[in-house]
Amino acid sequence: MAKRKRRPEMNTPEEVIAARRRLLANRQEVISFFSRLILLALLFWILFGVVFGIKPMPNEDMAPRICAGDLMLFYRLDKNLRSSEVAVFKKDGKWYTGRVVAQGGDSVEITEDAELKVNGSIVIENDIYYKTPKYEDYVSYPLTLADDEYFILCDYREGAKDSRYFGPVCGNEIKGKVITLIRRSGL
Repeated sequence: MAKRKRRPEMNTPEEVIAARRRLLANRQEVISFFSRLILLALLFWILFGVVFGIKPMPNEDMAPRICAGDLMLFYRLDKNLRSSEVAVFKKDGKWYTGRVVAQGGDSVEITEDAELKVNGSIVIENDIYYKTPKYEDYVSYPLTLADDEYFILCDYREGAKDSRYFGPVCGNEIKGKVITLIRRSGL
């Protein structure tokens, strides 16, 4: 039977000091890792909790441009919207997505022929393939918007809940402007 070599014990002060330095270096690496992890989590919170937002499109209200399941990346800091921009907003505790068709100071009317009029002119929207029917008893037309109000419609105009249903959207209800999409088919 072969004898096992015994591990020499650390007797010298140099060996004890070297072992302590290795242990201290390992602790510093762990502390450095966790501090970087906390910094990264804080950076993600600032980016996606304050500056940007991500929201899935829950239904087909914006079809065919934005389909159900598409992820919308929206910019939270710019809430000064113009016509034809897509906004994410919260009305009565529920999230919606729609296209701005009129802003503060504009007069909006939906005719009996299901056409959209802004400031007395019929709006021709090349990307919208549907008529804009008026919802009965929800909003009375012509409607003049206050300075901090927007009239927002969905692209799929028949049956969608938008400003024809709940009236103008106030500026403080807008959560951001959609800047890009991630298609669900591309995931």
